[in-house]
Amino acid sequence: MAIPNPCLVSLPRSHSLPTPNPNSITLNNDRYFANHPTLSLIDQCSETKQLKQIHAQMLRTGLFFDPFSASRLITAAALSPFPSLDYAQQVFDQIPHPNLYTWNTLIRAYASSSNPHQSLLIFLRMLHQSPDFPDKFTFPFLIKAASELEELFTGKAFHGMVIKVLLGSDVFILNSLIHFYAKCGELGLGYRVFVNIPRRDVVSWNSMITAFVQGGCPEEALELFQEMETQNVKPNGITMVGVLSACAKKSDFEFGRWVHSYIERNRIGESLTLSNAMLDMYTKCGSVEDAKRLFDKMPEKDIVSWTTMLVGYAKIGEYDAAQGIFDAMPNQDIAAWNALISAYEQCGKPKEALELFHELQLSKTAKPDEVTLVSTLSACAQLGAMDLGGWIHVYIKKQGMKLNCHLTTSLIDMYCKCGDLQKALMVFHSVERKDVFVWSAMIAGLAMHGHGKDAIALFSKMQEDKVKPNAVTFTNILCACSHVGLVEEGRTFFNQMELVYGVLPGVKHYACMVDILGRAGLLEEAVELIEKMPMAPAASVWGALLGACTIHENVVLAEQACSQLIELEPGNHGAYVLLSNIYAKAGKWDRVSGLRKLMRDVGLKKEPGCSSIEVDGIVHEFLVGDNSHPSAKKIYAKLDEIVARLETIGYVPNKSHLLQLVEEEDVKEQALFLHSEKLAIAFGLISTGQSQPIRIVKNLRVCGDCHSVAKLVSKLYDREILLRDRYRFHHFREGHCSCMDYW
Repeated sequence: MAIPNPCLVSLPRSHSLPTPNPNSITLNNDRYFANHPTLSLIDQCSETKQLKQIHAQMLRTGLFFDPFSASRLITAAALSPFPSLDYAQQVFDQIPHPNLYTWNTLIRAYASSSNPHQSLLIFLRMLHQSPDFPDKFTFPFLIKAASELEELFTGKAFHGMVIKVLLGSDVFILNSLIHFYAKCGELGLGYRVFVNIPRRDVVSWNSMITAFVQGGCPEEALELFQEMETQNVKPNGITMVGVLSACAKKSDFEFGRWVHSYIERNRIGESLTLSNAMLDMYTKCGSVEDAKRLFDKMPEKDIVSWTTMLVGYAKIGEYDAAQGIFDAMPNQDIAAWNALISAYEQCGKPKEALELFHELQLSKTAKPDEVTLVSTLSACAQLGAMDLGGWIHVYIKKQGMKLNCHLTTSLIDMYCKCGDLQKALMVFHSVERKDVFVWSAMIAGLAMHGHGKDAIALFSKMQEDKVKPNAVTFTNILCACSHVGLVEEGRTFFNQMELVYGVLPGVKHYACMVDILGRAGLLEEAVELIEKMPMAPAASVWGALLGACTIHENVVLAEQACSQLIELEPGNHGAYVLLSNIYAKAGKWDRVSGLRKLMRDVGLKKEPGCSSIEVDGIVHEFLVGDNSHPSAKKIYAKLDEIVARLETIGYVPNKSHLLQLVEEEDVKEQALFLHSEKLAIAFGLISTGQSQPIRIVKNLRVCGDCHSVAKLVSKLYDREILLRDRYRFHHFREGHCSCMDYW
C-alpha cells in the first residue's frame, strides 16, 4: 500500500475545541485524574473483559472524557500482555479529543501487529483531525510499519517529513531508518543514514551490523564491529548476536571462537538469545563438539536451543545423535519436527524424511504447517512418491491453506519429478500470483520431460507477465534446450542473459552450454567456450564435456575432461564410471580394468544403482541384483518371462554397457538383467493395474540397455513407463520414447 507523500500534506495548525459535554465531570486539577482510584485498577487487569468493565465505569463517571485517563485505557487495550486492537480502536473512536500520546499509542500498536497498513491510515487521520504535530515518538513507529510492509516509497516519504519538521538528527528516528532501508533491500541508503548520524549510540551500530548480516554482507558486518571497537563504543549482547550471526554466515570458526572468548572476557551479559547465537555459530561452522559443550552448560534452554543442536547433528550426518536430541526435547513443537524432516530431506535421506512425516501425522504434539509440507513434498519428489505428494495436495485444500509461492513451487516440482506433467501444469495455472520461482519450476518441469519448445513458450509468457527471470530461470531454460537439441535457441538465450536481462552467466550456465554443444556433436566449440570462460571451469563444466564424449565416443577428449574433473574432485567416482563407459563401448577392456584397479587403489567405490517405485503409497527400493524384497521370487520369475518374450522379438543385450570386464557371455547377460531399474519394472508389472503407469526413479543415469528394454517392455505389455534418472525423464509408450535418441 502506498500512502500520499506526507511531505506534501499540510499539517493542520489548529482545531476549534468542541463544546464540552455537560454530563462530564469538569475538574481543572490534573492530579485528580492521575491519582483517580479507577485508573489504578487498569494496571491490575488480566483480561479484556475487566478493561471493559472499567471502561463502562469511566463512561458513567465522565472520567473517560479526560484525555489522560482515556490514554491509560487505550494503552492497556493496545499494548498489554492481552492486547485487543479491535477493542482499542473502538475505545479510540469514542474519545472526543485524543492527545498526541494516544495517537502514538495506536500507531505503535498497529505497527507491530499483523496489519501495519492500519498504522499508516491512523497517521493520516491524525494529520487531518489532531491539532498536534507528529513528534519524535511518532516517526519510529511509522517507519517500523513501512519496514514491515517493505514500502520503500512510503518510508522515504517519512524520511523527508522527518527532515521537514527538523527531527533529522534524532538518533532514535535515524536508527529506525537504518532498519527500514535494510529491510527494503537498500543497504547503501541505510549505510548513508548510519554514517551521517551526528552522535551514534550502540543501537546505531547494532542496527547497521544487523542490517549487513541480514542483507548477506557478513564481511562488512565484522569490519563494522572492529570499527566500533576503535570508536570506544561498548558492545552489548545484541551487538554480539549480530557478530556471531556474521561468523555463522561466513563459516568463520576461528573468529567465532574469538568472539565467544571476547564475550566472556568483557563480561557481556549472557542471555538465552546470545547463547543460542553461539550455538548456531558453532553448528554452522561444523563444530558440533563445541556446540554440545556450550549446550550442556546452558542454564536455560528453549526450543531454539534444542532445534539448533538437532540440525547441527543432522548436517554432519550423525542422524542417531539428531534423533536422540529430538527424543529428549521437552517440547516437540512443529519447528523441531520441521528441522529434522528438512535435515533428512536436504541431506539425501528422503525416505527417512517421509517416515518422520508419518510419525508426525500420528503425533498429538504438533500439526504439519507450510514448512513441513514444503520439505515433505521435496522428499516425495526425490523418491517419486506421487501418492503421498497427491495426498498432501488434497490436505492443503481441505485445511484451507493458501497456495503461496513456496507451496506452489513445491507442488509443481513434486508432480513434475513424479512424472505427472499435466497435474503440474494444472497447479501452475490455478494460482494467480506467480513469482519467478514458480515460473522457473514449471519451465524446469517441461525441460525434464523433453518439452523444450513448450518451455521456451512459457519463458516468453513469463516476459509478457513482467516477471524478471533470474539465474535459476536461465539454468532451466538452457537445460530445456539441451534436452531436445535446440542449439541455436540455447546460444541465443545464453548470449542475451547479461545484455538483455542483466543476469551474469555463472558456472552452471556455462556447464549447460557445454552440454548443449557437446550433445549436438560440437565438441570443438564446447572446448573453445570452456577456454574463454571468465572464471575457472568447475567440475560441472568438465562433467558436461565428459558426458558429451560418452555420447560421441571421443576417447581422447574424454580422457582430458576426466583428468581435469578428477583433479578438481578426486573423490568423484562418476568421472571414472563415465570414462569406463567410453572405454567399454570402444572395447578397450584393458583400460576399463585399469580404471577399476585405480579406483580400488584410491579407495573409491561406484555408487550402487538404486531404483524406487511407489505402489499403493509405499515406496519400494531396489539395488543392483537385489533379492531382499518380500516379493523377490515373483519379481525374478517375471524378469525371466520378460527376457523370454524379448528374445522372441529379436532383442540382443547391449553388453557394451557393462562397466567391468566379464569373460563369459551368459554372465554378461545376467549382469545386465540385474540392473535395479529392470527389477523395478518387473515389480511394477506384477503390482500395478494395466491402466496404471509404472513410475520409476533411479539415482544414476539409465544405461542404454535398460533404456532399450524399457522401450520394448512398454510395447510388449502395453504399459506406460516413466523412468526418471539423474538427468531427465524417459517416457515410454507403445515402444516409443518421448526423449531424444539417448545415445
